Amino acid sequence: MKERHLIVGAHIHNWGENALKVQKLLTEYGCNIKTRLGLHEVADDYCAPGGVLLLEMAGDDAVCQELARLLGEIEGVEVQKMEFRH
Repeated sequence: MKERHLIVGAHIHNWGENALKVQKLLTEYGCNIKTRLGLHEVADDYCAPGGVLLLEMAGDDAVCQELARLLGEIEGVEVQKMEFRH
């Protein structure tokens, strides 16, 4: 049984400039990402230049923390973490 859920949230500004850097990290750490959810505003005549990415992490804690740190080092990406224990 899993003892905790670690959720990493990334608020990504200027997606066009940051998409390749973020996607590279997500691919590199893909085996530690259990769930990935992207949220952004979109309408018929509008697509937001940024959004929020939620990651449910799995595996080695040090690796999960490293991904969060590396995402936060990208200019225009703000990272926050939530941890639920049970």
